[in-house]
Amino acid sequence: MLEITAFTAVAIALYLVSDRILDAIEVRRGERLANRSIVFFAILVTLALVSFTILDRVLGGA
Repeated sequence: MLEITAFTAVAIALYLVSDRILDAIEVRRGERLANRSIVFFAILVTLALVSFTILDRVLGGA
């Protein structure tokens, strides 16, 4: 049960962090990206793969 809760909490946090990273990229460019959803997906997947691997190792791979 702890593992499900931890993965869910991390997933919600990753969604919010990905949105902020995308907003920062767009502010820096001065315009919205044409393929905003694809960039958001790429950021989210990258962060998810890294963080879920780390979380799995921390929780012991149960």
